[in-house]
Amino acid sequence: MADRTADKTYTTVQGDMWDSISYKIYGSERYMGLLMQANLKLLDIFIFSSGTVLDVPELSRNTEDAAPEWR
Repeated sequence: MADRTADKTYTTVQGDMWDSISYKIYGSERYMGLLMQANLKLLDIFIFSSGTVLDVPELSRNTEDAAPEWR
């Protein structure tokens, strides 16, 4: 599980997708919506090339307990 104490960035590797990045950073795909909201200008990208820098928001206790938006 990634460090949750501060906002940070993640630099993509070839083939990364939103769900796999969420899993790498947060340990679960369920937070990919949070990751996508923090990077709105990149929403048109489905499969990343290497070198794209994403903003990674920290998880709050409320975020961890919340159900996905579509539920």
